[in-house]
Amino acid sequence: MEGCLFCGVVAGVLDVTRVAEDPSGVAILDHRPVFKGHVLVAPRSHLPTLADVPVADLGDFFAFVQRIAIAVESGLGAGGTFVAMNNKVSQSVPHLHVHVVPRTKGDGLRGFFWPRTRYTSETESSEYAAKIVAALGNA
Repeated sequence: MEGCLFCGVVAGVLDVTRVAEDPSGVAILDHRPVFKGHVLVAPRSHLPTLADVPVADLGDFFAFVQRIAIAVESGLGAGGTFVAMNNKVSQSVPHLHVHVVPRTKGDGLRGFFWPRTRYTSETESSEYAAKIVAALGNA
């Protein structure tokens, strides 16, 4: 798709540091990493969000993400990884991409990047769960 940064990466027209590629996607170093070694993994097709990925392609794409996460951890001697994606809100580029961030104990990254909250009661949490379960029935 014209103007999409990740489509430019896939096409090879942007100057990036490629880490890996396979038929399902490409993996590049983030140019503004949370920690050095932060990798972005994007599918080759222009798919804006996770909901746009055909079910038949999910397994291959996430197997590729898994390979990258394992390589980031072992290759960098990290204690683990933080693997995440944004869908629509806070998605800086409207082309699905997964962040694989190397982690070490005491690195200063605390859980998620946003404030945490609590349910006011078990009833409230059950109501939220019921809404999600109902939506699953419509999916």
